[in-house]
Amino acid sequence: MRFSLTIILLFFVSLAFAQDKIQTNKLVQFSGIVTDADSNMVVPYVTITNLSNKSQKYAANYQGFFSFVVNPGDTVMFSAVGFTSKTLVLPRNIVDNKYTAMVQIKSEIVYLKTVRVNPWATVEEFNKDFLSLKIADDDLAIAKKNLSRQSINGLKLTLPRDAGEISNANYRYNFDRMMNVNMRQTNPLLNPFAWGKLVQEIFNGDKARSAEQ
Repeated sequence: MRFSLTIILLFFVSLAFAQDKIQTNKLVQFSGIVTDADSNMVVPYVTITNLSNKSQKYAANYQGFFSFVVNPGDTVMFSAVGFTSKTLVLPRNIVDNKYTAMVQIKSEIVYLKTVRVNPWATVEEFNKDFLSLKIADDDLAIAKKNLSRQSINGLKLTLPRDAGEISNANYRYNFDRMMNVNMRQTNPLLNPFAWGKLVQEIFNGDKARSAEQ
């Protein structure tokens, strides 16, 4: 009788181990969306690591969606820049061949130490820089510099002409061309009156030098 009970007990134990092994080797399509725990906004491009399968890594898309194959009971870790990593253990008794989960991760808050900046190493250096400090001009002094004659003359040389000035110059140039279209330019070398005036100026110049002597 005891021998029969032992055989039956061993049979049930072996059957339980066999079922557990079959459950472990089962493949499940694990899918879901990663969101922020505070704002419920999707977190894009989250790195997903299957710690139970040689740290195999996956990545969620820009909408926070992920889908990959796992075994029941695997440990999966979700990590992203600016968020606290979260570890999720899948249940072992997954009946269907797919498993869906909404994963929420929390924002990581980093507290930095207070930094005090001292631009001067000693009080003597501060006093030296303070005494040599050049105080900026106020609005009245700046306006006087901009309205000075030297500043205005410099602007005349460097300031380009506006559209009105260019239009007026073109208008005067075209008007002069229209008025002088029928006029012929004379050669001063062929003008007898010009030669007479030149001779008269030369004569007057010689006369003035003789009067000075």
